[in-house]
Parts: sequence; structure tokens; C-alpha cells
Amino acid sequence: MATSPSYAPRGAAAPALRVAYGAMPAARLTPAALAGATMGTTWSARMALPAGCSDHAARLAIQAALDEVVAQMSTWEAGSDISQFNQAGPGWRALPDAFFHVLRHAMALAGDTAGAYDPTVGPLVNVWGFGPHQRAFEPPSPAAVDAARLRCGWRRVALDAETQRAYQPGGAYLDLSSIAKGYGVDRAAMALDALGITQYLVEVGGELRARGSRPDGQPWRVAVEVPDASDDHALALPLEDVSIATSGDYRRHAGSGDARYAHTIDPRTGQPVRNNVASVSVLHPVCMHADALATVLTVLGETDGLDYARRHDLAALFILRDAGAYRVIATPAFQARATPR
Repeated sequence: MATSPSYAPRGAAAPALRVAYGAMPAARLTPAALAGATMGTTWSARMALPAGCSDHAARLAIQAALDEVVAQMSTWEAGSDISQFNQAGPGWRALPDAFFHVLRHAMALAGDTAGAYDPTVGPLVNVWGFGPHQRAFEPPSPAAVDAARLRCGWRRVALDAETQRAYQPGGAYLDLSSIAKGYGVDRAAMALDALGITQYLVEVGGELRARGSRPDGQPWRVAVEVPDASDDHALALPLEDVSIATSGDYRRHAGSGDARYAHTIDPRTGQPVRNNVASVSVLHPVCMHADALATVLTVLGETDGLDYARRHDLAALFILRDAGAYRVIATPAFQARATPR
């Protein structure tokens, strides 16, 4: 599961996607560029405002949607719904709509991947120093990792869809960071839809969702970076009525040299992911799914990840480390959407 917390502190790593907005010529629609703060990172949106809709209204709508996600699913907020669940004793607890919706999808993905994705990975996230109570980066003791693993396991948490409740077995600590940020993008997009805005590109911490096209009729475009901090990019592609999310270890990690370890924890081993995957980007109509799937493919690695992506017809782009260089592999579904650099 992605343990680069969606609710990281200020100064969190920059996103792995660069956006090419282009000019937005004057028309009956009014171009607007908005930005704000959320989840310990930033959000931004480019759009064409229809008559009667102000940029102020759009800004308020986006911020309100994101604030609701934080209030329900941020482990960084002591009073959030997820924090209350994590602190609760054994028993069934009713969850608000959005929280239950996201958790249900996270649990389904955990089952589909045999635990390569696990929303109960929070204790391991915390013990490796990537949780809300961050500490100096140093590997935890084997005993501490073992103790954290005893509290993990998605099968320990049961869901009751009819009553919209989740069972807290005692000691379970949910962490939805790898899916809640993508869901936040979806909620921001829904807020714009409700205002009658049909052309926009909205982004939260590097995860994006596009609807329609730019006012000039051209598609929104993003460039996926090569993860070497060179400001180069591996592939440019158009976005129209689709989302993209990226998981990778080159922007957020701990240690250095041989002691360097990734922020992405493999729930099956309790250890940071150690494979040749530098980053994975996933295209999906729903950003919540793109966000979580990018993490799954990172954890699974090159062979199993590509096999999973192809079996599920996922549009995924793998950037792999290979003998001091980078190798790029795109699934057929991704290639169908991509354009040459």
C-alpha cells in the first residue's frame, strides 16, 4: 500500500506529473486557474467557467469537498473519523458515507491482490517513520516490525454494507493514504460538475482528473517524469475524461546509499518495497482507483505487476531501474492513450 501519506506535512514531495496547460483563449467561457492547500500538500485546477459561475464559487466548492475527505479519512487529524476508528476498542462502528465507500473499495482490492494492498497497513507505515508521528529516519528494530505486523491484516476488519459499519477487532489501524487522495480528486471533480463546469483539469498532490478539453479544443496534456530529478519526462499524453495517478519511491524515501528504503511498504512482508520499480502511473476513469492501483503495481513489481495490469486491462506505465539506467514499459491500454514525446 502506498505509504507516502496523502496527508504529509508541508513541504511534501512534488508530484511526478507535469501539466501542460497551454493558452486558454477568451471565449464565452471564462478561463480560471485556482489553487489551494489540502492534505498537507496543494491542489490546483484549470477550468472554463460557464456564465453565472464565478471562480470564487469554484474555489469554495473544491475546498469544501477536500475538507470533507480530510475530516473523514486523515490519520493526521486526531478528530477525524478514521482516527476515531483507529483509537476505538473492539466492536462495530458506523462510518460516514465517503469513508465507508473508500474503505469498501480498499478492502475489495486487498482481496483481489491477496494482500499486496492492505488498508490496515497503518502500524507498519508508522513504525517505518512515514506516519503522522514522524521521527528521525532510521530502520525500526525487527521486534518493532513484528509487533506492527501483528496489528495488520485486512481480514481482521469486517464490513457490513447494509448498516454501513466496520468492525474494529482491537488494535487495527486503517491508513487510506494511497486511495483517499485520489478520492479527493474525484470529489473535487464532482464539485465542479455540480456547478455546471464541463471543462477542467483538477489536481491534488500530483494526482489528476480531466473532463472535456481545453477551450481551444485541444486535450489537456501531462508529462510523466523520468524519476531521476532531471526534470526530463518519459512520455507526454493527453487527458480527456480520465484520471492519472503515480506511485514511486524517488521523491519520498528514507536513508541513503545501501541503507536507502522506500516509503512504499509491502504489507505481505512488513518491509519497504525493494524492487526495480521506480514509478508506476495508472490511467483510469476514477482517480480513486488509479491512485490505489498505482500502489498495487509498485508493490507487485515488474513481473507480477505487469501481469496483473495486463490481466485486468489496466492502462499502466512502468518506469524501471535497469543497470544504472531507466527502462519504460507501457501496457497496451496505456499505449493506446499515449502520444510520442
